[in-house]
Amino acid sequence: MRSIGEMARDSGLGVSALRFYDRAGVLVPARVDPVSGYRWYAPEQLDEARLLARLRRAGMPLADVRLVLAGWSSADPDLVRGLLQAHLRRLELGLADARSEFSTLRALLDHRENPMTIPSGTVTVRLSAPELAAALDAVRFAAGTDPELPVLGGVLFDVEDDVLRVVATDRYRLAVARVGTSGHGGRRVQAVVPSPLADAMRALLDGDGSARLAVDGDRVTLETGDRQAAGQCLAYDFPDYRRLVHLPSGRRGLVDVPAFREALETGAVRAGEVHEQGGAPHDLSVLRAAGDGTVTVCEDGDDDPDNVAVNRRFLLDALAAGARDRLILEFGAPTTPLAVRRRDDEDAFSLLMPVRLDT
Repeated sequence: MRSIGEMARDSGLGVSALRFYDRAGVLVPARVDPVSGYRWYAPEQLDEARLLARLRRAGMPLADVRLVLAGWSSADPDLVRGLLQAHLRRLELGLADARSEFSTLRALLDHRENPMTIPSGTVTVRLSAPELAAALDAVRFAAGTDPELPVLGGVLFDVEDDVLRVVATDRYRLAVARVGTSGHGGRRVQAVVPSPLADAMRALLDGDGSARLAVDGDRVTLETGDRQAAGQCLAYDFPDYRRLVHLPSGRRGLVDVPAFREALETGAVRAGEVHEQGGAPHDLSVLRAAGDGTVTVCEDGDDDPDNVAVNRRFLLDALAAGARDRLILEFGAPTTPLAVRRRDDEDAFSLLMPVRLDT
């Protein structure tokens, strides 16, 4: 007999997926301990689980998966062949439809006039070097590295009135920080600074005093004293992050960061293929926010529907970037981004996309 953990390891299905398929009656364990509720699987169920994993990776609907599993060992495989062929036709039709829609979208983009929001002439602001350093530290971890999305491979400098907002995102997490400025006070100016240039700028900000930030067309320059870092902006429009940060109100919990980090690093994790985050294997931490404001890392087997699962490494990065011993975690629904906020500066925050545990 295999434990649920062994079954997950050998079959390619996550522990949470095995629990889901048990509840759905698709792959029911051979034995469930009446006291602990722990699931045990018979040796012959391993092949069935591997088949189930293949069918789900191919995107087959659960109703068809049931029929394929039921007919797999039948002497007459015609039903199974028919189901596989029908699903393949659906995928091909869906791909053709998707190609058509994407072709239309590309045409719409080609016909749009949407220039960069960097005006002609030089725009210069002065700001505190330590505050800009803290802002870059708060967001840099969230910058993207996907070569297919070069616009996300930088840090947005968004100047409006007397405020500079520094923003980074890789789709699965987003971080925003705010710095007061002087010397501009005018219309909105944006520059997407490539990550290596942002790192070079951060290296200049190792002391007190002020810094000078200048945007001149497609070129951005940071000066501190007699030192300078300058280079070309990325020639892309950054996504409208302001549309992404308006979350519905939810439950809030104040966490002691050192203790919470230890709980994350030593607590239960769930492993699996997280298709929402590139399809790569990730360790997931499942969190619960109680009514009294406490946040706990759930044990394996805790399947409360209000729990929120997140990429553990992403959460640890966000806690480090928060740079405080106490941070606020804000929870909405299990499908709503988890917000990590500072108590003393709620304009500096991170958002982490949750992961569905039933997939």
